[in-house]
Amino acid sequence: MTDSLQISKSLREWVETTTHRTMRDQVRYVKSLGFSMPQFFILMQVYYKKQCGISDLSEHMEITAAAASQTVEKLVQSGLLDRAEDPNDRRAKQVTLSAKGRDLIERSIAERFRWVDKLTASLSTDKQKKVSEALDILTEAARTLEIENQTP
Repeated sequence: MTDSLQISKSLREWVETTTHRTMRDQVRYVKSLGFSMPQFFILMQVYYKKQCGISDLSEHMEITAAAASQTVEKLVQSGLLDRAEDPNDRRAKQVTLSAKGRDLIERSIAERFRWVDKLTASLSTDKQKKVSEALDILTEAARTLEIENQTP
């Protein structure tokens, strides 16, 4: 097998393993909190964007504006999101995470990566250094591809 094919095979196995592990753990954690995945995805989107409109959320999640609005309403009622008028359009609403919502998302992120910390601790210092260097190379290459794909 050529080096290129071996690297591709290894990367595919790594992506498959990490995706499965991360998604499984995330779903279990979200369900243990009593939330649906759409509710959680909205919270994550707002966490990373800092502030979102209902239409932005519906587009991102590929659901109707009514469905996004209903889900947001439940999260507002739960005290996880704050809703306010959009200063540029009084008809539109903007949502942000409340302190309670931010705390929930930050705990979920820590939970999602707990297994990574265990994995890291299981490696020798030499292997940790090698993995770190390889991942830095891959991250840079992936970011470059992302930028190239965004350019018309």
